[in-house]
Amino acid sequence: MRAVDTNLLVRALVCDDAAQSAAAETVLANEPVFIPVTVMLELEWVLRSRYGFTPDKLSQAFTLLCALPNVTVGESVAVRHAAARLAKGWDFADGLHHALSEGCVDFLTFDDRLVKRAVRSSPKAAPPVRKP
Repeated sequence: MRAVDTNLLVRALVCDDAAQSAAAETVLANEPVFIPVTVMLELEWVLRSRYGFTPDKLSQAFTLLCALPNVTVGESVAVRHAAARLAKGWDFADGLHHALSEGCVDFLTFDDRLVKRAVRSSPKAAPPVRKP
């Protein structure tokens, strides 16, 4: 199995360099591939900040990557949860942090917007998001 970096995924999703995009698509289609969760976090940032991907488009891209039969995404359940929360107004990183905190009593933050967003969009999400 090969691990891939963010730039390979960007080329496959954005197709802004014909040769690199073709090579990236070949790797993703034909080989067992591992995508570390940290690469997914960086990928969201690059696609959003550099390429203007909307939350819906990001969610679709991450869902697609997680569904590829030969691709293993590190912490894939958490990545899927974070991708789903993008469509509900969450920041991907916050959604990932929250999903990776499953089993904890609560998720504490000083971010008022995150608390409001969590209560409004996912009131029964575990763990509950609260201020200390």
